[in-house]
Amino acid sequence: MKFKAIALLCVVLLASLPAVGQKAAIKDLPPRFRAWLEEEVVYIIGPKEKAVFLQLSTDRERDMFITAFWKARDTDPATPQNEFKDEHDRRIEYANLWFGRNRKAGGWRSDMGRIYVTLGEPKSIEKYENQSNVYPLIIWFFSGMTGASLPSSFNVVFFKKDDAGDYILYSPVRDGPQKLMPFYNGDMTDYVRAFRELSAIEPLIAEVSMSLIPGEYAMGMNPSQSSDILISQKIPKFAYDNVKDAYAQKLLKYKDLIEVEYTANYIESDALVQVYRDNAGRAFVHYLVEPAKLSIERFEGVYRTTFNVNGIVSDAQGKTVYQFDRVIPVELSSDQFPKIKDRLVSFQDAFPLIEGDYKLSVLWKNTISKEFTSVEATLKIPPARSLTLSTPILANRTVRNPAFAGQVKPFTVGETQLVSSPRNDFVASDTLTLYCELGGLTAELKRSGSVSITITRDDQVVASTVKALGNAGAPFRILEEFPLASFPPAYYMASVALVDGAKAEVVSSKAAFYISPSQALPRSWILYSPLPPAGAPYFSNVLGMQYLQAGETGKARTLLEEAFRRSPDSVPFALDFCRVLFAVKDYEGVRNVATPFFRDQKKYEFGQFLGESSQALGSYAEAIGYYKDYLTSFGTNLNVLNSIGECYVKTGDFQGALTAWKKSLELNPAQNELKKKIAELEGKIKDRS
Repeated sequence: MKFKAIALLCVVLLASLPAVGQKAAIKDLPPRFRAWLEEEVVYIIGPKEKAVFLQLSTDRERDMFITAFWKARDTDPATPQNEFKDEHDRRIEYANLWFGRNRKAGGWRSDMGRIYVTLGEPKSIEKYENQSNVYPLIIWFFSGMTGASLPSSFNVVFFKKDDAGDYILYSPVRDGPQKLMPFYNGDMTDYVRAFRELSAIEPLIAEVSMSLIPGEYAMGMNPSQSSDILISQKIPKFAYDNVKDAYAQKLLKYKDLIEVEYTANYIESDALVQVYRDNAGRAFVHYLVEPAKLSIERFEGVYRTTFNVNGIVSDAQGKTVYQFDRVIPVELSSDQFPKIKDRLVSFQDAFPLIEGDYKLSVLWKNTISKEFTSVEATLKIPPARSLTLSTPILANRTVRNPAFAGQVKPFTVGETQLVSSPRNDFVASDTLTLYCELGGLTAELKRSGSVSITITRDDQVVASTVKALGNAGAPFRILEEFPLASFPPAYYMASVALVDGAKAEVVSSKAAFYISPSQALPRSWILYSPLPPAGAPYFSNVLGMQYLQAGETGKARTLLEEAFRRSPDSVPFALDFCRVLFAVKDYEGVRNVATPFFRDQKKYEFGQFLGESSQALGSYAEAIGYYKDYLTSFGTNLNVLNSIGECYVKTGDFQGALTAWKKSLELNPAQNELKKKIAELEGKIKDRS
C-alpha cells in the first residue's frame, strides 16, 4: 500500500541569497560610488559583492556597504587600523608611480598594475630589457600564496609587444614563444620549433614561455592550458576568494531592519531548524543559532550583554503570518565566565505554527558589540493528520527530567532534551541519539508496519535496528541510541524509513554526520528564553493570531476566544480577541469585551476598537468620545482622525469633520481621497451659508 507522505521541514537555507532586486547600471551610480567600484576596488571585489552593491538604492546604503566591505577584509579587527585597506591603498599608489607611465588614467589600469594590486610584491623579479633577439620582458616570481587554488609557486610574465607601449601580460597559449622574438621567421603555429629557437637565446625565457608553472613543461608539449587558467581565472579570483561574502547578502536582506552601527558587523553562524508536534498535535518550530563568536563586556566584575532576536514567518505571497521578538539579557559572574569564554553560545527557541508553507527569517543581534547574524529556512507544516516523517535530529547528549514533560522547551520532547550541534559533529566517546517523529499513521500501518534505522558509511551499513509500530502513539516518537566507540572517524549517514507490512518503503528521511578524529570537541553552552507551560493559553493566542493573519477567521476566533476565556484579565488576549471579533463584524461582541477594560481599568488602548464598533453600529457620538479618549492617551493617529471626521459628518457637524481631516492632512499630505472629501465638505458648508 502506498501513502502520500509529507516532510515537516523542507529546507534550511543558511546562506540563501535574498530576492534579486532592480540592479543599477554602473554608469548611473553617483560619481563617488562609480569611482569606488570601477577604480578603487575593481580588482578585489567579488561578483556577489558587486551584485549586491548594484542593488542598493541610496547613498546611505552604499556607505554602509563600503564600511562592511573593508571590515570583512580587516586582518586584525581588534585594532583601529585596517591593515588590509592600508596595504591596498599602498599598492595602488605604487602602481600609479611605477607602472603604465604612458597611461594618463593611472598605472593601476595597466597589466602590471592589475597584477601588483591583486597579488602584491613578487618574491623575485627577472628583467630582460636589452636582448637584441627578444622583446623587452620581465618575469615576476610568486610562491607561498594560498587561495583560489593557486600553485605553490608560479611566474607572471610581461613583455613589450613589438617593442612598443606598456608591458602587457604574456599568455603561453595566446602569444607563445614566437611572439617574444622579433626575428622569428618560422611557422607561427609551431610552438615547439619556436621554443627550441628561444631556448638557444635564453633558456629561462623559453621555459616560462611554455608554462608559467615551474617544472610543468615537458619537451614536445604545446603551451600550458593551466597557465592560461592561472592568469585568466585563478589570479583574479585570488583577490576575493578568502573573503566571506555572506555579509553582503545579509546586509541587502536586513538593511531596513538593522541600525547603522550593526551593518558592518555581520558574523557567520551555524543553525539548526526542526519541526515537531507536541502531545496535543500542535506543530512547534524549534531553532538554534550559534554565532561564530560572542562579544561580551565586563562591568564591576560581571560579564554581560543582551541578545535581541527578531523572527518573521511569511507565507508564499510574502505576507507576515507571525512575528516575534525576544530580549535575552546575559549576565555571568567572574566564576562562570572562564567556563564558557572559549565556547560558542547556542541560542535556542521554539514557537507554534499553523499548517502551511512558509519562510522563516530570524535576526540575532548582540547589543553590546553591535554584531548580527541570521537564520533563514523554508518550512512546510502539513495538516495534523497527514502522514509525516521528520528529518532526524542527531544529539550528542541528552538530558532527561520528568519536569520537562509539562514544559515547552527548545529541542525537548516529552522528558528528553536533545543537545545537538548544528554541524552534526561527534567524537568516538559520544553516544549518538537519533530522534524523529512519525505522524498520521493509519491503523494498518500501526498493525503491520515498522521503522528501520540504519547508519551507513560509504553506502555500507555499519549499524541498524528495526522498531515495530504496534500501539504507536500520535505522533510516534523514535528515540534510538548508538554508541560510537567502535566507529572510525569518517562521514556517515543516518537513515530512517517507514515500511509497510509487505516490507515496501513508504517514506524515509536522513541526516549526515561526522565523527572527528579528535579526542573531544568544544561544545556550546545553551541559552534560551523561558516559555510558558505547554497548557498555557499563550499558545492558543499565538496560533489564533496566526490564523487571523492568514485570513482564517473561524479558526482564529475559536482559539482567541479560548485564550481570553482562560485568562480573562489579560489585556493582550482581550485586544486580540477584539481584533477577530471586529474582523467578523461582531461589533456588540467587541463592546462586551472591551468596555470593562476601558471603563473600569482605564485601558484606553481599547478606545479605537470601541470607537470603530460604535461607528459601525451607528452610534456616532459615542464613537467620537471613544476616539478622543484614545487620541488623548496615545497621540495623533491618521486612521482615528479620519474616522472622527466621518462620524462628525454623520452627526451633521461639518466643521468638526473639517478640523479632524485637516489635522490628518497636516500629518500626511499625500491623502488624495481625503483632499476630495475636504473640498466636497467645504462646498457643502459654503452652500449652507
